[in-house]
Amino acid sequence: MSHDETRSRDRRPTRVYPGYVFDLDGTVYLGDALLPDAAETIAALRAAGSRLIYVTNKPLQTAADYAAKLTRLGVSTTRDDVVTSVDALIDYLGREHPGATVLPVAEASTTGELRAAGIALTTDPAAAQVVVVSFDRTFDYAKLNAAFQAVRYGGAAIVATNPDPFCPTPEGGIPDCAAMLAAIEASAGARAEAVVGKPSVHMARALLARLGMPAADVAVVGDRLLTDVAMARSLGMTGILILTGVTRADGLEGAPVAPDYIVEGLAELLPPDPVRDRKDGR
Repeated sequence: MSHDETRSRDRRPTRVYPGYVFDLDGTVYLGDALLPDAAETIAALRAAGSRLIYVTNKPLQTAADYAAKLTRLGVSTTRDDVVTSVDALIDYLGREHPGATVLPVAEASTTGELRAAGIALTTDPAAAQVVVVSFDRTFDYAKLNAAFQAVRYGGAAIVATNPDPFCPTPEGGIPDCAAMLAAIEASAGARAEAVVGKPSVHMARALLARLGMPAADVAVVGDRLLTDVAMARSLGMTGILILTGVTRADGLEGAPVAPDYIVEGLAELLPPDPVRDRKDGR
């Protein structure tokens, strides 16, 4: 066993938390396959009485879509078990801009969710009070100009769903929300007042509200230090880094955010069991 492996195992959690927030891709599944021990660990945590929810920054699919995917992969999930950056956006608009008319720079799934939440939408820059910017593969000059007009000359605020500059794909990646946001900010000469997805406190608040628990009772499990772990630490939740995704043990030295615990796989979320661990060679 390497030094890094020893360190990771020494830092695994020693308790079961009342609430868990799981990142999805790289934590629970990769692509269309569950990661090892995902279904078994989630079932064990639920059997212990824990409440589990899942979180993603990606706004191209609805929470219901993600719930259906998890269920199809073998983890029974409802729409209310999933919180997306669009959920955080709707929560933020309701608190900070109640009743505001929104000009969306977004795809149809996002605009549909905003409309279903009772938010008034417009394509007229003069009528917009808030410009919402999301990951939008239909982004074009007309959308850029409408957002520019609304912000530059209409004084509309800018709110964005997530801070990701690109979205990883099997082909390498495509521009994400931060690219659309940068174009609008640069032309309009204004900055977004909020980017509500991970690692923001806006997302953290939405997750705690969904769980209905204090931060001290909740652990966030994810594969990214600067989104998952940073979000956990922003409101005092426990941040658990899992090494099944983008972060490796040898990349932790000097990192600006430190996790509370490090696990190599989901099974290590369960409290140490000397008999079980000996059988597994741990």
